[in-house]
Amino acid sequence: MCGIVGYIGASPAVPYLVGGLEKLEYRGYDSAGIALIDRQGIAVIREKGRIDELKKLLGEEKNESTVGIGHTRWATHGEPCRKNAHPHVSQKGLFALVHNGIIENSEELRQELMAEGYVFSSETDTEVISALAEKYYDGCPVRALMRTAERLVGSYALGVLCRDFPDRILCARKGSPLLLALDERGGLLFSDKVAFEGLREVYRLEDGEFAVLKQDNITFLDAMGRNIDKSPSRLAGDEYDAGKQGYAHFMLKEIDQQPRAFSRTAEAYLQGEDIVFPGFSLSEDQARSLDMIYLVACGSAYNAAAAAQYTLQQIVNLPCRSVIASEFRYTRHYIGKNTLCVFISQSGETADTIAAMELARRQGGRTLSIINVPDSTMAVGSDGVIYTLAGTEIAVATTKAYSAQLAALYLVTAYLGKRRGELSEENYRLFLNHLKGIGAEIKGALALRSRCESLSRIFDGQNDIYFIGRKTDYALAAEGALKMKEISYLHCEAYAAGELKHGTISLIEEGTPVVAVCLRKDILKKTVSNISEVKARGAFVLAVTQERYAPLFSEADEILAIPDLADEELSVPAGAVPLQLLSYYTALRRGCAIDKPRNLAKSVTVE
Repeated sequence: MCGIVGYIGASPAVPYLVGGLEKLEYRGYDSAGIALIDRQGIAVIREKGRIDELKKLLGEEKNESTVGIGHTRWATHGEPCRKNAHPHVSQKGLFALVHNGIIENSEELRQELMAEGYVFSSETDTEVISALAEKYYDGCPVRALMRTAERLVGSYALGVLCRDFPDRILCARKGSPLLLALDERGGLLFSDKVAFEGLREVYRLEDGEFAVLKQDNITFLDAMGRNIDKSPSRLAGDEYDAGKQGYAHFMLKEIDQQPRAFSRTAEAYLQGEDIVFPGFSLSEDQARSLDMIYLVACGSAYNAAAAAQYTLQQIVNLPCRSVIASEFRYTRHYIGKNTLCVFISQSGETADTIAAMELARRQGGRTLSIINVPDSTMAVGSDGVIYTLAGTEIAVATTKAYSAQLAALYLVTAYLGKRRGELSEENYRLFLNHLKGIGAEIKGALALRSRCESLSRIFDGQNDIYFIGRKTDYALAAEGALKMKEISYLHCEAYAAGELKHGTISLIEEGTPVVAVCLRKDILKKTVSNISEVKARGAFVLAVTQERYAPLFSEADEILAIPDLADEELSVPAGAVPLQLLSYYTALRRGCAIDKPRNLAKSVTVE
């Protein structure tokens, strides 16, 4: 979840390190720091808080060092403070390093090292790594890092400086992403390609590999110290994602980009009247032999899976379960060669989702990843892959990546439905036509921005907000509640509307806001009845529906009506827009850090 950068070249390193950290701050912003090295030794500057605090500390000082590493932290071990900020330096100043991941046996290693006289200055698991490197140093820093890695249980991406070798940055990876590049600037190290603009190709470090990064070359090594030949991956440009482009926040910009993100993803895999996935295919026999589908994800990706579950079961005629990735690992599943396990992640580096995917593969399931980042861990670790084309997403609270995930899941639905013979040719073409029109439906929902800004007043000053719905509306209510709690810091919960009388309605009192999502005709009367129930207990009800159904919500205090939809089975992408906008404007009213909400980070690469 933390951000790592490194630079070695002919120019001063500080501008590259600070600039890279600013771009990676969405990955963690509890504290930040840099380490610089020259022939006089290693200098470390670090501070609690965001990158701006580090910049103040750096001030106007001119440091001409051309080699350095940097880190922006999301705390896992030890509170956010200067002493726990990275980089961490070994006791004798031999090594400085930055780390993304969690060392699970850090406490045992700490006790061992303390018994040998080592004095620790932080509460982090990371400092254990620098201490071990110093312990094993025999004049060869690579050998010391390899011996250290042998002792570590858990995950790590490491950028390491050694005082005795100021012409290089050492790198190691297990379970956390780490990328390297060479260009006219010099050697570059980073945990996400957004750290450095203009990259044309990158090298991906794989689990158990090491690298020595210099100004004009990279040496890759396996765990035995043997050289590895590695080819770079080319990066596609993302022409419409540079900066905020006049928006106050990345989140609002990314909400507005959803029509394009959805349509780009949907249309990328349409060839005439057929769906073609370059990274995934099933024959008709293979599709017909499927006996179960699992959709596994975390956070908003899980909410996308929960929505798609209803549509998949309806159209593909197969049992389908959406499962939270962290729970999937600890539950018995009946997975065999005819089980399709679909794993969804924006980054492709979500730790719990990767672990669930590895479990499914060990049990013999067919694995498919839906991800937004090429060459990520999930992309190379699953049997098949479908890339969403959302572009780079910066705001921690996902919007356009969520929409693109829905596009991919709808494509998979139509693909399987046709190959299994569950969709007639006529219904298949109709489904695809409706899919092509969803970008326009999302655009129509975006026209409600000023209305959402006005309605956000309902939530300011509240302690609790409840979202209710049925079927896909319930999955949409869950995403609306998540967005609101993520960025406004208000307590929000989503409930299946039919469960109200089974306990939840006891929470309703005079003035309690209830957002009732009802975009579907087949459950409309039931949800209207639920509105009556909460109104009788004093709730303030905001109904989210389609324009054609608005007259039926006379008991609601306010109605937010999106333009009418062509296919209510595909209502979630357009229906999500007003919920996102309500969350955005509520957070704005409350003065919250919208793009970088407290305690959250964009890419959850640790368990």
